[in-house]
Amino acid sequence: MAIFIFQMIWLFIDNLAGKGLDLWVIGKFIFYMIPDLTEKVLPLTVLLSSILTFGSFAEHYEFAAMKASGISLQRSMRSLIVLVSFMGLFTFYFANEVIPAAKKKSYSLQKNIAKVKPAVAIAEGLFNDFEGTGMNIHVVDKYGEDDRMLQGVTIHKKDNTGRNNVLIKATTGEFINDPLSNHIQLLLHDGVYYENIQTKGIEQNKKHPWAQAKFDTYRLLIDLSEVYNVDLDESIDVNSEKMKNIFRLQNDIDSIYQNNQLMVEALTNNIRGRLGAPLTYLNPQAQEAEKLASDIDTSSVEPVASMTDLLSRLDDYKQVHLYGVAQNNITNALTTIQNKKEEMYFRYKIYQAHILELHKKYALALSCIVLFFVGAPLGAIIRKGGLGLPLIIAVVLFLTYYFLGVFTYNYAKEGNIHPYLGAWLPTMVMLPLGVFLTYRATHDQGLLSMGPIIGTMEQWWNKWIKQKTT
Repeated sequence: MAIFIFQMIWLFIDNLAGKGLDLWVIGKFIFYMIPDLTEKVLPLTVLLSSILTFGSFAEHYEFAAMKASGISLQRSMRSLIVLVSFMGLFTFYFANEVIPAAKKKSYSLQKNIAKVKPAVAIAEGLFNDFEGTGMNIHVVDKYGEDDRMLQGVTIHKKDNTGRNNVLIKATTGEFINDPLSNHIQLLLHDGVYYENIQTKGIEQNKKHPWAQAKFDTYRLLIDLSEVYNVDLDESIDVNSEKMKNIFRLQNDIDSIYQNNQLMVEALTNNIRGRLGAPLTYLNPQAQEAEKLASDIDTSSVEPVASMTDLLSRLDDYKQVHLYGVAQNNITNALTTIQNKKEEMYFRYKIYQAHILELHKKYALALSCIVLFFVGAPLGAIIRKGGLGLPLIIAVVLFLTYYFLGVFTYNYAKEGNIHPYLGAWLPTMVMLPLGVFLTYRATHDQGLLSMGPIIGTMEQWWNKWIKQKTT
């Protein structure tokens, strides 16, 4: 856990350093991140501890003493199997209740920490939004003490209607902060001030009037009373699948699926209606309309043999008009489909992510049990305790399990594989390995018997030599 905590601190060092936060807030942030790390730490812990324990037993011939006393390997593992089973149930509860709550808390605290000192939080090369002030600041470079000196400053200011009416560009700038005040001064040098002028007359607005003024020094006072008044314990409501338990995930999966179906049906009705196709299997009103149309007497209407026959009865200009209408309808339909394609793909990814997150909670609980049956017999087979060879084997097996989980998770989120497979594949790969190792440890066999393999190869070699000589 300590190793993963240090890795996590490096990932979020930019959000914690230079903010003037006390140790209590930093400790609270780390505390909220620990449950999320448990998802990675617990399987590795079960695997490593089982290899070390049973490897130490086998190294000191304690299993030999147990077997001489009539205690089999299964009987010696019985109490630990019960313990690991309870651990699996606790892991499921932890993944279902604690981890989602901790993720929500850590996300809320992380967002609130980013608001504590916005002057320090300005990133170079990006537009940084000062919430509550209506200002958006872009800085090319920061330098000097506490990065207070700015190079290449661009500021957009919004009016009460939310429109960007003011643009300020300056060669250099400097933040002057007063710790006792809720205001911060931005001193700009060598710049230009642009402003769109709003007039009362419609004709004057059509001319788009604007004003321009050059300045050597421009002092801008920014009110940060709303920004500095940040409650670090304030909870931010987010709708991420990682912050939901199984009951909410199941309800949201059904809701998302139904919404996606309604969207597909609405798009289908729209396209089919534009192209004049029947909507009988989707729209009850269309079914009623078609039923009414079927009652109309069409005996006096001359039948049409083909589309060519129909067009031949029309004048040339009507044929051109008909082709134009058809082409426009198809073009509009394709445009509508292209516009909806990304939205439908995004909705599909959300649906996949919810299913994946639901099954990951079950897979995590089972993985602890499966990895125990991998580590315990493996330790009994290699007969080595301590932090040498067992640690290397445990890390290699865990990395195989972990990276396989990362790849399948990403593939499942993109829709390349089924989410069930993305959640369960790492555990299912380890399951046959656990069965194989448990079987060999129970029958006092080594990790891999090379005798039969070498004997088979010798038979093939002798047979091949005999064929060559004859």
